[in-house]
Amino acid sequence: MALPPIDPDLPLAGLRVIDLSTTVAAPSAARHLADFGAQVIKVESQVHPDTLRAATPYAGGVAGVNRSGYFSAYNAGKLSLQLNMQKPASRQVMRRLIERSDILIEAFVPGVIERWGLGYEQVSAWNPRLIMASHCLQGQTGPHAKHRGYGQIASAMSGWYDLTGLEGGEPLGPYSAYTDFICWPYLLAAILIALEEREITGRGQYIDHAQLETSIHFLAPLLLDLQLNGHLATRRGNREDYAAPNNVYRCAGDDRWIAVTAASDAEWQALCAALGHAEAAADPRFATHDARKAHEPQLDALIAGWTADMEPFALAERLQAAGVPAGVVARAQDLFEDPQLQHRQFFRRLDHAELGNHAVLTQSFRIEGMQPGPWQPAPLFGEHTHAILSDMLDLSDDAIAQLAAQGCFE
Repeated sequence: MALPPIDPDLPLAGLRVIDLSTTVAAPSAARHLADFGAQVIKVESQVHPDTLRAATPYAGGVAGVNRSGYFSAYNAGKLSLQLNMQKPASRQVMRRLIERSDILIEAFVPGVIERWGLGYEQVSAWNPRLIMASHCLQGQTGPHAKHRGYGQIASAMSGWYDLTGLEGGEPLGPYSAYTDFICWPYLLAAILIALEEREITGRGQYIDHAQLETSIHFLAPLLLDLQLNGHLATRRGNREDYAAPNNVYRCAGDDRWIAVTAASDAEWQALCAALGHAEAAADPRFATHDARKAHEPQLDALIAGWTADMEPFALAERLQAAGVPAGVVARAQDLFEDPQLQHRQFFRRLDHAELGNHAVLTQSFRIEGMQPGPWQPAPLFGEHTHAILSDMLDLSDDAIAQLAAQGCFE
């Protein structure tokens, strides 16, 4: 199979990236490089496929290495090279690839890549212009560097789980591997900075990226509050000091809800008027911010009674028109049907051999005059192996057959 073409007008066209990472965080950074023109080669093997290939949802509910929608979302636009890195001959193939590449991204437990003879000192000797980025839970050095874990573990260790849940209740944790989804832009930014530095110095760099440390950045206000004011934040549901009301309220329909917040007396008054209860704004229990905070359970119960029989989308539009911050608690189908997301073409539909026609996320920003990817779906497992070995690495069919005999494609 021939390698798919790359748009030469995209800013990262001409760059080649080796993606040895798995799950969400580092693969997301690699996918954005592919979106903007880099040729990204995802390296997997039968003994060590990307974890997401075994993650639901599967197309049609049928499991398969090429049927995960989760994998598809973070690997669209990439190439797939099937290569068992446990085999010594595979490491020689990797050397040839490193010598012809610009960026190497890996996300193994510290020490694995060195055992393969692919530590930065070695790969830099082969290719001094190579940028190598290592992503893991807690960084490459320190007493906890070799601790294993996914985003759910990082979410707990960084403090997020202590903040999510009802007041006085147990930690509930943010949805899924939360820190995977918030940390990859830092990794991507570091890679882009290293590319810019290479333009000046002519040499690559080594990037040591810790998911835990990145995630703690998002808790900076709470850490400062503790240091400066001695206030230790913990679980309090949706409550916020600056707003009342600030919660989600049930609406008409099957498990439909609306999120509403009022950060000022004016917004509270507008909320009451929009819901047909202008007199409630003058109730002494709710007339001021301090009063509303002192009677927050009663406030929530009052608003919940108002919204219980209202259609959530029409209600959100009414409140927004009145200057009240509000939004429907969306489901997945709501996002696909959202007119704003449709206008910005946030979802792009791609055709995949096993997933069929399906939607993938694009970027959360737009650059005038630029049409980034992904334009190709996530690769089938090992789909481009022969083309990469023959066309890119100049290996003969006999050499490829010899690699197969040595178990390199297991």
